[in-house]
Amino acid sequence: MWVAPHDLSIILLTKYPFLRHTPSMGTAASRQQPQSPTNGHHGRSAQRAVHSIVEQLEEDIVLGFLYPRERLVEDSLIERFRAKRYAVREALARLEGLGLVERLPNRGAMVRALTPSEVEDIYAVREILETAAASEVLRRVTPEIVDRLTQIQRRHDQAASDSDPRAAFRTNIEFHHAFFSACDNAQLVEAIEHFGQKAHCIRSVSITRQEYLERSRNEHWLMIQALRDRDEDKLIAICRAHMRVAKDTYIESYRRRFPDHRASASPPLTEHEITVGAKLKPTP
Repeated sequence: MWVAPHDLSIILLTKYPFLRHTPSMGTAASRQQPQSPTNGHHGRSAQRAVHSIVEQLEEDIVLGFLYPRERLVEDSLIERFRAKRYAVREALARLEGLGLVERLPNRGAMVRALTPSEVEDIYAVREILETAAASEVLRRVTPEIVDRLTQIQRRHDQAASDSDPRAAFRTNIEFHHAFFSACDNAQLVEAIEHFGQKAHCIRSVSITRQEYLERSRNEHWLMIQALRDRDEDKLIAICRAHMRVAKDTYIESYRRRFPDHRASASPPLTEHEITVGAKLKPTP
C-alpha cells in the first residue's frame, strides 16, 4: 500500500526521532561540504580529487577491503592517492557525514562499526522507505522502465558471472537508482539512497561472496517480473527479502567478533522470503 509522503514523514519522525537531525542529502562526494581550501581558490580540480578519494574509499568499505574499525591513517592515504592533506581530511569528513567513518579524539579516523541495534534501526527505516517507493513504482511502471531495468540487470548478470565485485557493486547501485527513481518522488529517492549508503559497511560482510551475488541477481529478475505482472504483494516481499540477508549476515558476524555485546536477534526469514530469495529462478 502506498503511503503518502506527509504520512510517511510522520511515521519516520515519530518512530525514529534521530531522523530530525539527518543532514541534507546529495551525492556521496558532495553531501558534506566543510569549509576548506577546496571550497575556495583551489577550485574544481581539488574538488575532483576529494570526490575521487571519497568514491574509492566508499567502494573499498562496501567491498570489505577496509574492515569495520580499521584505522584510516592520513599519511597512508596521502601517499596512496597522491593528494594534499586538506583533500584527505575533507574526504574523511564527508565519509563521516555519510556514516561510514568515525573520527575519535587522539585516535584519528576509522571505518565505522555499527552495532546490531544501529543496524536494526537503519534497516527498519530502509524497509519503510523502500516498500513505500516500490508500491508507487508499480503504480507508475511503463514498458520503458522495465526495459531500462532489464538492460542494467544484464550487465549486473555479467559482473556476477565474472565474479567482479566492483562491477557488480556499481551496476547494483545503478539498478536500484533506476528502480526507485521510477516512483517519481525525488525526495524519497534521496532518502533511500542516503540510508542505502549508511548500510555500505553492513553489506561489506557478504557482498563479495559469490552466493550473495547470485541471490542478488535472482532477486533483481524477480523484481522485474513482479513489475511485469503488476503483483504488488510479490514485489514488496522480494524487496524485504532483498535487504534481510546482508543485515542478518552482518549481525551474526558482529556477534562472533564481539560475543559480549547483547542485542535483540532478528526474526528468521519466513518461508515465503526464503522462497523468494533462493528457490525461484530468474527469467532474463
